[in-house]
Amino acid sequence: MAQHQFQTEVSQLLHLIIHSLYSNREIFLRELVSNASDALDKLKYLTVAEEAYKSISFEPRIDISFNKDAKTLTIGDNGIGMNEPDLIESLGTIARSGTKAFLEKLTADVKKDSNLIGQFGVGFYSAFMVAETIEVLSRKAGEEEAWKWTSDGKEGYTIERTPPEALGTPQGTQVILHLTEEGTEYTNRWSIEEVIKRYSNHVAFPIYLTYDEKEYDDKGKEKASKIKTERINSGTALWRRAKSELTEKDYTEFYQQFGHAAEDPLFYIHTKAEGTLEYTTLFYIPQKAPFDLYQVDYKPGVKLYVKRVFITDDDKELMPTWLRFVRGIIDSEDLPLNVSREILQQNKILLNIKNASVKKLLGEFKTLAENQKEKWETFISQFNRPLKEGLYQDFANREALQELVRFKSTTTEGWIGFAGYVSRMKSDQKHIYYITGGDEKTLKASPLLEAYTAKDIEVLIMDDEIDEIVIPSIHKYKEWELKAVNRSGADEELGEKQDKQAEKENKPVLEKLKKALGDRVKEVKLSRRLHDSPSCIVADEHDPSLQMAAMLKAMGQTDMPDIKPILEVNGEHPLVAALKNTEDEQRIADVAGVLLDQALLVEGAKLKDPADFVKRLNRLLVP
Repeated sequence: MAQHQFQTEVSQLLHLIIHSLYSNREIFLRELVSNASDALDKLKYLTVAEEAYKSISFEPRIDISFNKDAKTLTIGDNGIGMNEPDLIESLGTIARSGTKAFLEKLTADVKKDSNLIGQFGVGFYSAFMVAETIEVLSRKAGEEEAWKWTSDGKEGYTIERTPPEALGTPQGTQVILHLTEEGTEYTNRWSIEEVIKRYSNHVAFPIYLTYDEKEYDDKGKEKASKIKTERINSGTALWRRAKSELTEKDYTEFYQQFGHAAEDPLFYIHTKAEGTLEYTTLFYIPQKAPFDLYQVDYKPGVKLYVKRVFITDDDKELMPTWLRFVRGIIDSEDLPLNVSREILQQNKILLNIKNASVKKLLGEFKTLAENQKEKWETFISQFNRPLKEGLYQDFANREALQELVRFKSTTTEGWIGFAGYVSRMKSDQKHIYYITGGDEKTLKASPLLEAYTAKDIEVLIMDDEIDEIVIPSIHKYKEWELKAVNRSGADEELGEKQDKQAEKENKPVLEKLKKALGDRVKEVKLSRRLHDSPSCIVADEHDPSLQMAAMLKAMGQTDMPDIKPILEVNGEHPLVAALKNTEDEQRIADVAGVLLDQALLVEGAKLKDPADFVKRLNRLLVP
């Protein structure tokens, strides 16, 4: 029997695993099944590619069994197997994995490190989370001797020869876990099946579970016992099958099982990439937005597999946040299995897959918009807002997203995009006009639109609060600048000439109103955009709108100063015109207050003092 010491990095890792709180301990079984699958993959290749192995009788399988009384769990395969040098290399050192890089990032904060481990594929060593001692029996294909590796996960391990018949297969590996008290939860059929179906259901080789099925009489006394072996994984990765082999029903059933969904998906996108990078993706778009779509702690919808082995479904780096509604799978041939979350975030292979997947999804969305109107209407009603988030966040894909986002309009029912707006523009129109604020009904009734309506100029209705942030950030659609009609100066492009005489005649009225309103407004101006209404409010070009200011305060910016609007008044309206011939300060104050408050109400703003507004209005109603 030869005694060996663990490599320093292994000792560090084992100490962390055993002594830290590990929140996701069942992945030890995923890791051991993954190792078994790799061993089967290697021998499968050799039996095809190399003469020396072609004579081996090989029916690949993974076997799991447990003994509740002995507190053992065994995972076996008839794959390539290991000899003594392989056992030392594979189980005593860390080679060609992200583990060493992970360890370099460790801190003195054990709790923080244990959380990192929770997202890290620690391979074989993770079994020490549930086992006091581990024995590994292995015989390499084509060799006579079998070996036994034993360790308690502390200082080191032993390796000794063992009878080949102890293994039970001509070649392969058996991992025998002598479980801790906590680990005994994996000595029952249901726990093992649940973990396998969750993590390893699509491993390409059959996984069999052997268990003791007991029968009981009416009084609960055991009357019979029978050893049963049954397959517990599907063994077919649907996303790896050719699209020509699959039906709509196949895709739908897989989505419902995979996504725990009752309804059919809206549509799906199945892609297989070959060449420099080899990977397969299968993405689904749900009929309805996930319930947590707008929650900070949303559950990501894309699972990462490596060679059919599940790695993670809790990594928000697999898709941009604005595509968090996408459900599906990325299965890479090029990523290592034991890749940590931190390394995933920096991994160039995954970044390339991610970028290509985003472009593929955008292309499919565009095709949907052009060819399937009904599905597109459903899609945009559910996911228009995340697409707008993409406009703000994803500069590389901004042009594609500009073709997809939709808005309401003053002249057209339903959703329209920038391209549709431009196609209806007048030949001399230089800008795309839009209005942001409250709900669609309120915006369509805004007095700010009166001059645009009179000139038959379409205005986009942007009633989503995110529009206040997104649209100013993009500035232009192709060569057309975007102009907010609720901004000071937007009326300059209407072609209305400022009436100098009217300015002169109304100057005393404007001064009276400004004096009465004081610091409630930034300025009082004669409006060129009002036809029927007496007043409206606009934001200074350099100030956030009232809605934006309210949003920022709601997001926690409590130190933000009050934003003062600009009040524009219609000099021809009787309520304003009547002020020319009065010096009654109370009446001027009442008219000024009502003009401002009703303009605020029309824009969907809340009045600071509704009672004061009512008093002023009542006084004005008295002849």
